[in-house]
Amino acid sequence: MNFSSPMEKSNEVILQPMHRLPILITSLGIPFFFSPLPFWAGVTTIIFGLFLLIQSFTLRLKLTSEDFIVLQLGKEIRRFPFKDWKSWRIFFPQLPGILYFREVASPHLLPILFDIKMLEDQLELRVGSLKIKPNKEN
Repeated sequence: MNFSSPMEKSNEVILQPMHRLPILITSLGIPFFFSPLPFWAGVTTIIFGLFLLIQSFTLRLKLTSEDFIVLQLGKEIRRFPFKDWKSWRIFFPQLPGILYFREVASPHLLPILFDIKMLEDQLELRVGSLKIKPNKEN
């Protein structure tokens, strides 16, 4: 029989959604209608913001001791095993942010639609040694 230990279950974390980025992008599209920029620039920005808003309601990130899992409406759609990760970094953490991580096969950029602090804490816990430190230039 294959039972998962309570320790394994306690290592699973599902991140809470944050709707800041989609709302920010949608809001940024509105002034385009009152500017000399083409009409389609505002429409495109708003549509992209609404797309991200829908994603923030349907997607969840689940982190286990071994994997970074993307769920959509509770169903797993993609699994990124930590053993395949080479590095990671969060860009623009003051804003809603972008998660960059590189696997052996390819790099990935994901807009952060989740609690950024919780995401960073969980990645530090699981793959902290792979974090790319920002360059501090004088």
